[in-house]
Amino acid sequence: MNSGTGKYEALLERCARLDPIPTTIAHPCEKTALTGALEAAKKELIIPILVGPAARIQAVAKDAGVDLSNTQIVDAPHSQASASRAVELIREGCAELLMKGSLHTDELLGAVVARETGLRTGRRLSHVFIMDVPAYHKVLIVTDAAINIAPSLEDKVDICQNAIDLAISLGLNRPKVAILAAVETVTSKMPATIDAAALCKMAERGQIKGGTLDGPLAFDNAISKQAAEIKGVQSVVAGDPDILLVPDLEAGNILAKQLSFLANADSAGLVLGARVPIVLTSRADSVRSRIASCAVAVLAAHARRRQLKGPSR
Repeated sequence: MNSGTGKYEALLERCARLDPIPTTIAHPCEKTALTGALEAAKKELIIPILVGPAARIQAVAKDAGVDLSNTQIVDAPHSQASASRAVELIREGCAELLMKGSLHTDELLGAVVARETGLRTGRRLSHVFIMDVPAYHKVLIVTDAAINIAPSLEDKVDICQNAIDLAISLGLNRPKVAILAAVETVTSKMPATIDAAALCKMAERGQIKGGTLDGPLAFDNAISKQAAEIKGVQSVVAGDPDILLVPDLEAGNILAKQLSFLANADSAGLVLGARVPIVLTSRADSVRSRIASCAVAVLAAHARRRQLKGPSR
């Protein structure tokens, strides 16, 4: 992992002026999951509410040498109950963020999408990697690389809108979206190119709001203005995208992991489209990535607060 380019640190600076957000951590019963949440609390990003088997959480804390005397613990007998209770606390207004602990992602998202008791909205859930790539000049959002396996055109509308809304909450005025395919021309032989063209037209008609879209774009002319010019692609997005919208999960997952392992990128992960942002962390994540995930979620949560409050009079 890279040692810091300043991109994630700029997100933390934006959070420094904001109040910490009450956050439920579902089943933090492993050292990394627990200490990651406590590190975010130490940086005054979140106010953690630990949800899971209380005795087990205390035992993990003791082994890790951390003090939970000032941290709220809500007892739940097992991982599935922890996920359900963490979601319930959000529905009750006790928290505004949800963070994955040491349970399976499917268990957590199962509680989120439960029809009567979950955190559904009219939007489809989607995942974003917020990536700090040393060779790129700004934070890069890759979506969707973890939830939607083979998204339809309608799914891609929500995936795109979720990412645009997040980018705006990070301070971008009109984020640029590169819709990726294998080529930059529209052809019926490659459905991803037709979806890309349709998404651009939908944005023109106001069905996708707040961003500047272009596609289809191959990866080279999405990232490199020079490559686009060589191929005769005229685009305000080429060479300067904030968001890379991938054609399917396999392409997105491969891209994100290539950036991490070949380009030395750090990646923070969030799930969007629910009532609140959901922080997905992994035991393999660096401390820097875990803190960045929380910082992005905090900025999104504050944007949601402003939206719910409405325009000031």
